[in-house]
Amino acid sequence: MNYFKLLTCIFFVSVCSLGFSQSNVAHIDSQSLISQMPEVKEAQAQIEKLQKTYQTEIEASMKEYQTKLQTYSADAQNQTEVTNQARQKELQGMEQNIQQYQQTAAQDIQQKQQDLLRPLIEKARAAIQKVAKAQGFDYVIDATPGGALILFDGKDLMAEVKTELGF
Repeated sequence: MNYFKLLTCIFFVSVCSLGFSQSNVAHIDSQSLISQMPEVKEAQAQIEKLQKTYQTEIEASMKEYQTKLQTYSADAQNQTEVTNQARQKELQGMEQNIQQYQQTAAQDIQQKQQDLLRPLIEKARAAIQKVAKAQGFDYVIDATPGGALILFDGKDLMAEVKTELGF
């Protein structure tokens, strides 16, 4: 009988402990939230405009390259070997310049995207934290696939676990 009372008492204490130790947890799909912000749509429009500008310039360079290639190919039989080699080097230089410009354009677009979106992401994060704290949540988990914790106000066990492990 004492054994049964002891088990009942342990069960009761465990259930009460769980009730008090549970943290309030919420979740949000932050990627979806950010994509719906009006400022993000404006930023995307700016990025698309920049992409079109670069694309137009790249297409113009490619057209110039193709025109010279056709002209030089058609006229190659009428030119000296030295002239044809010089033209070949010119075409190779143009091709390298186009490739470098494409890489630079891609980097510029990526940097512009980061510069425009970083403040918006921080704004969304601050709003999530403000709402979560106001509603008493200790943790907010990002429901975006691969997401992480956005707010973590619960107890951190790092010090105690280090002590337990002896360091």
